[in-house]
Amino acid sequence: QVQLVESGGGLVQPGGSLRLSCVFSGRIYSIGDMGWYRQAPGKERELVARIARDGYTDYADSVKGRFTISRDDAKKSAYLQMNSLKPEDTAVYYCNGRYTSQYGASSGWGQGTQVTVSS
Repeated sequence: QVQLVESGGGLVQPGGSLRLSCVFSGRIYSIGDMGWYRQAPGKERELVARIARDGYTDYADSVKGRFTISRDDAKKSAYLQMNSLKPEDTAVYYCNGRYTSQYGASSGWGQGTQVTVSS
């Protein structure tokens, strides 16, 4: 069974940094587009950043210039470097990834990791 596992969340002061990691567990043949989403209390889940297989990236306007998404296909992983964090970045962050396994093409979500920005 293929799963996505996130790590790296926590409590940080405004202006601080965190690095989120997301790794596929299980046997997969290839990884497609990957993305980070977040959901704050009382709000809908929103796209934060995404990265295609060819490395093309796209960011929400609210995080441009502060967050950087990257991937390492050899490690079956994706990362989100978050700098200059603001209280409004507080949310549960989820990783989403497309992949191909012996069962064909599919996509999955991680369990989420809490990011809290507060003094």
